[in-house]
Amino acid sequence: MPGPFRLYLVTDRTLVAGGDLGRAVRRALLAVPPGTVGVQLREKDLAGRALLDLACALREITRAAGAPLLVNDRVDVALLCEADGVHLPADGMPIRDARRLLGPGRLIGVSTHAPAEIASAAAGGADFAVFGPVFATPSKAQYGPPLGTGALAAAVAASPLPVFALGGVEATTARACLAAGAAGIAAIRAGLGAPDPAVAVAELLRSMEDPPDG
Repeated sequence: MPGPFRLYLVTDRTLVAGGDLGRAVRRALLAVPPGTVGVQLREKDLAGRALLDLACALREITRAAGAPLLVNDRVDVALLCEADGVHLPADGMPIRDARRLLGPGRLIGVSTHAPAEIASAAAGGADFAVFGPVFATPSKAQYGPPLGTGALAAAVAASPLPVFALGGVEATTARACLAAGAAGIAAIRAGLGAPDPAVAVAELLRSMEDPPDG
């Protein structure tokens, strides 16, 4: 289990109440046990200094909370802010090149949309995969219709890596993802995009601990 976090919070500052991403991350990590929640900085419209400044600010917040921080796509920014790793999109830098730059001590997560992509990620040296979209969500509409929990189960069964379910996953659907074999869930709107991230994160974690209905 990477981290060994079970909940992977992905940032989108355009969804954050009040636009203060640092405050949202701090609130989200306020009352969670260290290591149970990971954060991915994913702000693709930011470049250069602005992204690095934000990454460094979040690094301080996540370090104080004992939460791993990964930077989407930008290995250079991850190294400069001393993040715990990098998250690579499906069309991003080759995993082997990222591992060579990062070394063995940092995490590499990879976005995937098919079992074959997970196999390739494992062969390249990734630590975990995010698979989706499992359910319908505006942020993943470009990847087509939701894949469903059946496809998630097939991906997990074929995967040598821990797989996180992404795409429309909420507290009400988290158990279905775990029942399909997911190691954890990844969330954008249901986590840092919620009106109160502290309440939302607590609810998401609780939903993964509660026994399934029936």
